[in-house]
Amino acid sequence: MKKFIVWSLAGILFATCVSAQSKGDLLKENKEFTGAKSSQKHFHAIYQLDVNDPKTIVKCFRNINNALNDPRLSGKLKIELIAYSGGTAALLKGSEYENDLKNLVEKGVIVAQCHNSLVEQKISPDRLYDFIAIVPTGNGELILRQAEGWAIVKP
Repeated sequence: MKKFIVWSLAGILFATCVSAQSKGDLLKENKEFTGAKSSQKHFHAIYQLDVNDPKTIVKCFRNINNALNDPRLSGKLKIELIAYSGGTAALLKGSEYENDLKNLVEKGVIVAQCHNSLVEQKISPDRLYDFIAIVPTGNGELILRQAEGWAIVKP
């Protein structure tokens, strides 16, 4: 029985040492990590905006700009912003987001609006900024883009 206890304690001590060494190795590896590498020629992402919350809208625009400014994606990234449901309000003429939206479009971002949301909310398409595209459905756009391999981002 004494041998069993001694061997058990030795095993616990060994496991503790190995665990401490592994944690140290992991911390070193984590510190040395610099992120994913850009190994593809092209990347595609679609950002969905389905709420009329100013914080979420601003976060969505910031997220898109951050992706556009990522040096790993420079010159390789195609982005679409799809608005539907509550997100429709951000694309209406007179919203506080006109300059932000124009800025995105000038950077090559496709900004699109769900037609179904316009119908459901009884909004005429002419109430949207002139540079906004219209797609049949926001969900359909997400489904099709995902099938094409696009990353779907929900801020």
